Amino acid sequence: MPSRSTRRDTASGTTREASATARADRIGDAALALLAERGLRGLTHRAVDEAAGLPQGSTSNHARTRLALLRTVVRRQAEREAALLTPPAGPGTAAGGPGELTEALAHALHQYLTDHRPLLVARYELALEATRRPELREVYDRAGQGFREPMVALMRALGSADPERHTLSLIAWCDGLMFTCIAGSYHASVPELAELRRGFAELFAGMGLPGFAGAEPGPAAGAVRPDAGQ
Repeated sequence: MPSRSTRRDTASGTTREASATARADRIGDAALALLAERGLRGLTHRAVDEAAGLPQGSTSNHARTRLALLRTVVRRQAEREAALLTPPAGPGTAAGGPGELTEALAHALHQYLTDHRPLLVARYELALEATRRPELREVYDRAGQGFREPMVALMRALGSADPERHTLSLIAWCDGLMFTCIAGSYHASVPELAELRRGFAELFAGMGLPGFAGAEPGPAAGAVRPDAGQ
């Protein structure tokens, strides 16, 4: 049986780890907000400290170099996007039928486009920087893989004859729509939830996925929206 001092040391270590994680998230969130507001030129260690409400030097202690700071931001971006965009039940989302699936995906995309627009702007800043920094490209691509793999599994669960190719089509459609509605010619007119549902249904029907051809897009009878009860 662990001694009392061992248990105290373990509890203390867990507390320190949680505190360090919370501070890292705080730094990442502040940096993302700065990227959206000021662009990469406005992203400095000092500015992040000020935006996060932390003592000067806190960001430097966590991420000594600019590259380390950018890597921290990419990881935090991926965490926040995963909470928004990953299908609620992963491949199991497909089990609810076409209506529930298109509702879940449309809701996630609509939420991103309406309530989290600065996060998208920050993403485009990071994507462009990754094209200029091979060392950041590696981190950015690894974070993106965390989205691709669940999508491939989802396509496979839906009966796709070519999950990898259909995943590319799905991601390209979502990315194109998000860019157009944030920084492109449709930046002032975000699609309604019903339009997004229809778009997903049409995309899946065009892929020849079973159950989507001629299906009425929208939530199935009695379906509960992903945000119900929140």
